[in-house]
Amino acid sequence: MDAVSQRVLEYLTEVEEAAEDVLTTKQQIVDLDTKRNKNREALNALKNEMPDSEKVKVCFGNMFIKFPKSKTTEMIQKDQEQLDKEINDLRKALKAKVNHLNVIQGKPELRGYNLSPLSSDEIKAINSLIKR
Repeated sequence: MDAVSQRVLEYLTEVEEAAEDVLTTKQQIVDLDTKRNKNREALNALKNEMPDSEKVKVCFGNMFIKFPKSKTTEMIQKDQEQLDKEINDLRKALKAKVNHLNVIQGKPELRGYNLSPLSSDEIKAINSLIKR
């Protein structure tokens, strides 16, 4: 292969790897979000459909174990917190990966893509300024 063909092949390989990385991260977010939704359903079922004194069966791998309802709820809530943290970390990483892919492809950086929501203190300050 001549130098130009080699360079085109390297460029396409780099773009393909970056795009695959973006898609993999998106799929991880979807998978974790599905698990988070199942946990949310389980918490609602425990909250609304079971008496507090009753033990519930929890699936661990390929076996079911009876746990007190309070302990089960606590475990699911801890799992929810961990999932939220992982999803947020993946979303932050996804922004960087998408920007990297755009740079490789020669596209401009996405506008408004790195915005973050206002904190509650910032909202209170804005509301106090508006009310004056």
